Amino acid sequence: MADTRDFLLEIGCEEMPSAPLMKAQDQLGKIVAKGLDEAGLAHGAVRTLSTPRRLAVLVDACATATEEIHETMRGPKAAIAFDADGKPTRAAEGFARKNGTTADALVRRVAEDGNEYVFAERSVASVDALQLLSTLCERTIADIKWPNYRSQRWGSEHQTFVRPIRWICALLGDEVVPVTYADVTSGNTTRGHRVLAPGDHVVGEPAAYEQVLEDAFVLGERRRAEVIRAGIAQLEAERGGAHVDTPQGVFDEVVNLCEWPTVVVGTFDEEFLAVPHEIIVEAMLKHQRYFPVYAADGSLTREFVIVSNADPAVNDTVRAGNERVVRPRLDDAKFFYDEDLKVGLDAFRERLSQVVFQKRLGTVLQKSERMETIARAVAEQASTDASVAEDAARAAHLAKADLVSQAVVEFTSQQGVMGGYYAAAQGESDVVSQAISQHYRPRFAGDEPPATTVGKAVAIADKLDTICGMFAIDEPPTGSADPFAVRRSAIGVIAMLRAMDGVQLDALIDAALANYVAQGIDFDLADVTAKVRAYFAGRLAAIARDEKADPDTIQAVLDTGVCDPQAFLGRVFALDRARRTSKEVFDDLATAYARASHLADSALGIDVDETLLGDAELSLLSAVDAGSTRVEQAIEAGNLDGAIAALAALREPIDRFFDDVLVMDEDRTVRENRLRLLNRFESAFKGVANIGALAKKR
Repeated sequence: MADTRDFLLEIGCEEMPSAPLMKAQDQLGKIVAKGLDEAGLAHGAVRTLSTPRRLAVLVDACATATEEIHETMRGPKAAIAFDADGKPTRAAEGFARKNGTTADALVRRVAEDGNEYVFAERSVASVDALQLLSTLCERTIADIKWPNYRSQRWGSEHQTFVRPIRWICALLGDEVVPVTYADVTSGNTTRGHRVLAPGDHVVGEPAAYEQVLEDAFVLGERRRAEVIRAGIAQLEAERGGAHVDTPQGVFDEVVNLCEWPTVVVGTFDEEFLAVPHEIIVEAMLKHQRYFPVYAADGSLTREFVIVSNADPAVNDTVRAGNERVVRPRLDDAKFFYDEDLKVGLDAFRERLSQVVFQKRLGTVLQKSERMETIARAVAEQASTDASVAEDAARAAHLAKADLVSQAVVEFTSQQGVMGGYYAAAQGESDVVSQAISQHYRPRFAGDEPPATTVGKAVAIADKLDTICGMFAIDEPPTGSADPFAVRRSAIGVIAMLRAMDGVQLDALIDAALANYVAQGIDFDLADVTAKVRAYFAGRLAAIARDEKADPDTIQAVLDTGVCDPQAFLGRVFALDRARRTSKEVFDDLATAYARASHLADSALGIDVDETLLGDAELSLLSAVDAGSTRVEQAIEAGNLDGAIAALAALREPIDRFFDDVLVMDEDRTVRENRLRLLNRFESAFKGVANIGALAKKR
């Protein structure tokens, strides 16, 4: 077995952008591990490290050479491999080809069983690791991909990298691995912090690499994140329960903007606290990568966190400089807000006629008009209070107006939020202002929905209008394209309707599509309605699967065509409960259905002539009608378990019917009347699920 030594490759360059740096680091370890395996070099753990100026990979216990290989493979018997004249047969040639040799090179030898066989022998000499690692390093640097970033060239060569490479440190133990890439040649030195430890620093061996970096005031990304988190935690503790907002994306970027982080606290002028805190915070996070500080009561404070990469001795200078820089950013935010207040939402709304929502669906003004209709319909279903519907319509009327405000044009993620502030400022009620502010929720899985019925009504109207519109123009989402976030909108609508008793999605889809018909959009209403309902049913099925419902139960409910979230999911989980915890109830349910469904003939309808019925038939008819009523009442009340129990109770009368009645009577009139009765029995089940499919899978 070959000796082992640790291996290091460090690619040093000009400062790299954060996002591509993280993606490149993820690639680096995989490329090197795969390359080592393909080269036949045994190795231990592979780990990576990055800073804005370097990408490094460290490999434990890398073999100093590949293993020398001697292999002997036994083939067919010699009598089969060679003919009477000693010439190789097709069997010999095939065996030789399979093992990378020729028939002439095969060896004849008597094996332990006393028979003579042919053998193929292969010997592969050991290869020194330096030679292999040299090639691997150069290929690794070239193979790193930089999606969405233009790579650069420097010097006289044509190789590229996301930023110019300035040094390469490549070591196997204490020996330099020869690497050349774009006029840069490898050595045994790294470079320290630009200010605190500039210049070259010798790396004696890979095991010493991270300590050399730390001595040169450079920390890897994990250590930098820990230092920043610790500094922020200390700040929060010193301020008695304060909270520093560190969104993950911005935090990752800040980690990748420094090599020796120091947490510094700055302050901005108190006048900016009068501006909506959302745009103040976004100005700091988006433009300056400062972390805002909130007091224990949740209010924004004047303080903000700066992560400095400078000498900690000049923290006061860093603080003062950043405080000077942040003021014009906050001045801009305040100016936009103050100017917007002079206009008002109603004036902004009129400008929406110049903003295209979708070229075939019209302007954002037309969208807001459609939203009013849908929001009112949602509120009327959800509440008997007429004021709720009026508030929902008013909130929907103004919901999109802030899209043309200066603040939202500059801070696009605050759409809706700023509209809420402007609504309050012009005297709209709290419930209307809050609904406008929250109507984009839920924005992602797990996000909080709007807090009020009015807010949910506007949010549903916004999302459902988009969904129906995209289907109306035959541009539904695909696996690779969903530019209008239809999939996310559908999930949001479902999440809200699951918690809104009495609101029927079918009726809302009809209302949304009716808006497009009234606007003059040309489409097949029946076809699009069916497609939208099927799309929601598909989303509901996916949600049910995620929540561990049985696939065949889901399919049984899908077969009914129901797409209302409460009804769909309620039936799925009620059936699942019956199948898993009340097996006897489900067996009664399935058996009752199965006995009738194989005879029922839907073409005959369900109108029964009672004068032709005997006692068992009349008993079944009475039970079916009563059971159907109980099922409808239970479904209307949201009691899906009760609906299933009502259906299961039909087992006894259907059993008596089959015991006492010959369905296929010779008299056609009697026979068809009995089949209509079975159709009527079967129809009681259709509103719940396709029980026939489940009956086959008991």
